[in-house]
Amino acid sequence: MRALADEEIAALGAQGWFSRPDFLGEALARQVRGAAEAVSLRRAGVRRAAALDEAVRTDSLAWIDRATTAEAFQAAMGCFERLMAELNERAWLGLRTFDLQLARYQPGGRYVRHRDAFPGDDNRRVTAIVYLNDGWRPADGGQLRLHLSTSVELEPRLDRLVVFLSAEVEHEVLPAQAERWALTAWYSAR
Repeated sequence: MRALADEEIAALGAQGWFSRPDFLGEALARQVRGAAEAVSLRRAGVRRAAALDEAVRTDSLAWIDRATTAEAFQAAMGCFERLMAELNERAWLGLRTFDLQLARYQPGGRYVRHRDAFPGDDNRRVTAIVYLNDGWRPADGGQLRLHLSTSVELEPRLDRLVVFLSAEVEHEVLPAQAERWALTAWYSAR
């Protein structure tokens, strides 16, 4: 992971988000994607109760932690740890921990407009997503739409990183026409 640029820190403060085309490095991103095939996924739920609601989201997920033995996931966790340290040093966010989730959307999968922070809680401050989709084409859909003063759509291309303020940036996953993979970290101050 290369160091955060001044422009990225400034964009996070001024606009609430930034993106870069590379995060893990192409080789590690491919290794993580390969390791994802062996991970047992379950249907994703919504809200704290994790209730299944296909009108809201249709992805499958797994939580990734230190017990996950794949070396690729351990290396990716190291990159997310370095990102947290840089966000703290450069943007003074007071982040202490993060949760890491692997998600897969099947063709037709989507996630409606939402925020990543639960109401009334300061548990998630920053969301960081790295995409694991090699050879993604515009026709594959599945863009991440950020609802800002002007909407921004980002294709989930291999190794693209998107970072945004969890409580401030509403976003959605547009319907995917191909299998779509993402590894997401939610940083908190707890």
